[in-house]
Amino acid sequence: MDVDTRVLRYFTAVAEELHFTRAAERLYVSQPALSRQIAQLERNLGTPLFERRARDVRLTPAGEALLHAARRTTEAWSAGKRAARAARAAGDMELRLGFEATGAGALTTRARVLFEQRNPGVKVVPHRFDWGGEVPALREGEVDVAFVWLPNDLTGLHTEVVAEEPRAVGMAAGHRLAGRESLTIGDLRGEPMPWARHAPRAWVEWWGVVPRPDGSEPVWGPANDNAEELLEYVASGVGICIVSRSISAYYQRPDIVWRPLTGVEPLRVALGWPLDTRHRLVPGFAETVRELAGDRTAP
Repeated sequence: MDVDTRVLRYFTAVAEELHFTRAAERLYVSQPALSRQIAQLERNLGTPLFERRARDVRLTPAGEALLHAARRTTEAWSAGKRAARAARAAGDMELRLGFEATGAGALTTRARVLFEQRNPGVKVVPHRFDWGGEVPALREGEVDVAFVWLPNDLTGLHTEVVAEEPRAVGMAAGHRLAGRESLTIGDLRGEPMPWARHAPRAWVEWWGVVPRPDGSEPVWGPANDNAEELLEYVASGVGICIVSRSISAYYQRPDIVWRPLTGVEPLRVALGWPLDTRHRLVPGFAETVRELAGDRTAP
């Protein structure tokens, strides 16, 4: 009986979280669906993998034994996919560049254009992902290099920070705070904030400024998957949003007002790629990004 790597990923998540609900949230699947997959895996193996308890679960000896093999198998499969997809892209003289929303702002486009100019015949192909999607895409080999918004899980990746941006607040044009010149996180107390459904929890909380200086918690609004959905909620007055400065500049709408958010740390953007990459264009592109990131006077 063969087991696909998806089921092994599910098992690994439960084994690491020791909690079905937390594992389901991490995997973006429903808890009942996850429980069914694990139960089926246990039936196929003929042994329980978890000891179910009132509030959590514990690995059985069989589960402990499987965990090491499951990790090795899923990591090897991901590495194989990355290698195969990178080889195809390199053979086509392509470098697949991942990013979310505005990536690294103007640096994203400038690096693509300059690298292509310096390497005739090479194409830097942009791939835009929903919130938090650029890191999984790197691990699965969907892209060769990416501009990664921090904080994020950088396990298995080489990363270097190449840009920083202050943050801004977006709100409906008629919002009570729209007349302010700038805002602090204290001004936003009690304001609902739409949140990124599929982004890592640490990423969501960082954008929501958790913990907050006054000890308050954000009021979370509706979930969304990308900038366009987020701004629809904001424009309709459902909530406010905290974004990077480049989003406030690139996503201009007559029904949304943008104001600087002061007193919070800026967004850091890293250039990242898998530690085991064999794509021959990655080092040259990274050098181009470093050159442009260091040239603060460039247009």
